[in-house]
Amino acid sequence: MPTASGHTSAIRASKVKGTNVYSTTGDKIGHVEDIILDKQSDRILFAALGFGGLLGMGEKYAPVPWSILDYNEDKNGYVIPMSEEEIKNAPAYDLSDLVKNDADLGQIRDRSFVYYKVPRDLH
Repeated sequence: MPTASGHTSAIRASKVKGTNVYSTTGDKIGHVEDIILDKQSDRILFAALGFGGLLGMGEKYAPVPWSILDYNEDKNGYVIPMSEEEIKNAPAYDLSDLVKNDADLGQIRDRSFVYYKVPRDLH
């Protein structure tokens, strides 16, 4: 079913993984490394946005609320309403930390929703 922006509301996680992410100014910020799911609520906790590494070394992962990723067909990637600098300053973790202790029982998710100014009650 299409959303208000014309996108479908259903997508396979395997299709999302590896997709580039851009700022609103068109700068490539990183890529979707993975989608973190909450098995108990059947919801997406967040997308793990990989950035800042070189050849897989030193890469960090920002837990980004799924709702701020807007697919842009011209870019064949997602655009988020933030600058590259804002993403560099976002809460970031090692990939394994995003699921450790159930994402700190929601603390990682909640910090990311606050940082990206996404109302928590929508998710």
